[in-house]
Amino acid sequence: MNRPVDWEACYACADTPWDKGSPAPGLTDFLQAQTGHRRGRVLVPGCGLGHDAKEWARHGFQVTGLDLSPTAVRQASRSSREGKVLFQAGDFLQQPVAQPFDWMFEHTLFCAIQPELRGAYVEAAARAVRPGGHLLAIHYLNPKDPAGPPFGVAREEVVKRFGESFNLLAEWVPRSFPGRENRERLFWWKRHGKPSRK
Repeated sequence: MNRPVDWEACYACADTPWDKGSPAPGLTDFLQAQTGHRRGRVLVPGCGLGHDAKEWARHGFQVTGLDLSPTAVRQASRSSREGKVLFQAGDFLQQPVAQPFDWMFEHTLFCAIQPELRGAYVEAAARAVRPGGHLLAIHYLNPKDPAGPPFGVAREEVVKRFGESFNLLAEWVPRSFPGRENRERLFWWKRHGKPSRK
């Protein structure tokens, strides 16, 4: 088993080469194209410095950004000018969800965790998204270093794992940061079950 990364230590000493200083290009494209969706509540686990969370907020969503690193959360909160973003420190795999979200978005969080925790990740995603809600996820299918993180994952594994709780609406190769072209894949899922009338 690979040794887990100390994410707090990375953010504390600014050793964060994965942070590009802007939201995922694939997310920006998606939000610009999907203007007809109701602006609901969004969870962004593994939010880091909050670029993706702030992008959702700029498009009118009420956003919660969650990260293991208190330092990342403090920095994201200080730099946020969007009133619709709440940043919290916590472990997504164990975080209780009082009220499931309308949307969940993650950019390469699934591939950053230890592969043996993937089952727990899928269970956490199912808890976090309300029936009829949506999961938008960008997975790293072909990282440069297979030893990880990020840990590579086959499309077939993604479809099998998430298909137990979600219906796959669409998937495509998104626009990516330079150096990641054609190594990421975006999956758009809908949570099984009918939405509550409340």
